Amino acid sequence: MTADLLAQLKGLVSDDALSEGLNQTAVPSVRVFKSSSVTRPLHSVYEPALFVIIQGVKAVRLEQRDFEYSPQKYLLSTSFLPVTGQILQASPEAPFLSLQIVFPVSKILEAVQEYALQIGQNSRTDLAMDSNHITEELLEAVVRLTRLRQKPDDIPVLENLYLNEILYRLLASNRNDALLQYAYSEGNAYRISKTIAYINDHLFEDLNVEELARRANMGTSTFHKHFKNMTRVSPLKYIKIQRLQSARKFMLLNKMNVSSASFKVGYQSASQFSRDYSDYFGVNPRDDAKHYSAHSVATFL
Repeated sequence: MTADLLAQLKGLVSDDALSEGLNQTAVPSVRVFKSSSVTRPLHSVYEPALFVIIQGVKAVRLEQRDFEYSPQKYLLSTSFLPVTGQILQASPEAPFLSLQIVFPVSKILEAVQEYALQIGQNSRTDLAMDSNHITEELLEAVVRLTRLRQKPDDIPVLENLYLNEILYRLLASNRNDALLQYAYSEGNAYRISKTIAYINDHLFEDLNVEELARRANMGTSTFHKHFKNMTRVSPLKYIKIQRLQSARKFMLLNKMNVSSASFKVGYQSASQFSRDYSDYFGVNPRDDAKHYSAHSVATFL
């Protein structure tokens, strides 16, 4: 039955000609990723989302934690997380295909508050990422959500209902502690996630940890501890990673030069930007832009 559902998903996403990389669908919460080749390890920042592989295999590293997922296993991110991803199985004849179903943090909070007590599980982790075996019930809900692209008039009414069902299935089918830590609206996970959302909205402004800790209603050391427990990086490193990721998109997708991109994301020194960029991505920004122009395949995960 799971194989049949995956075949249905493949048919649904293959109806349109897919570009290499990330494709937005008519359903706002649903995106499709395609790669016709395996990739080297690539840095990215995952937003809160469920990742379901239709075809192929992928590995993701969150600092020292490794997750490998395939059509039999999903990956769940419940916050904005800096990861390193690598597609392990793909070819032009059988490209890597995956669905990304995006959840606002507010939606996660609402669903967990509504369903967690009924399910009766306790959170045992601070980490905002998990991977588990996919169930038929969860996959059926994913198929229903994806099929909405064929009926645009139904999207405004049914998309939210299916997202709620998917979150319920995630909670009910596995011990999804990465979700259950949101059970309390004043809990650490919720406060850190709200602060991360603030960082992302004000990324190119002058940010400091003390002010971010006050926004989270935490002491500076407590904020630092819970932020790192959840994302596996410090607040300052998270800010740097997000700025570098943004600069990379400005250069590769918007054809912005290195100096302009570095200043746009908040760097005062283009040389410091180039050093940080090279340390993080393993290639200097000018060479990266040249390589992307020649081989713009699965460069963003």
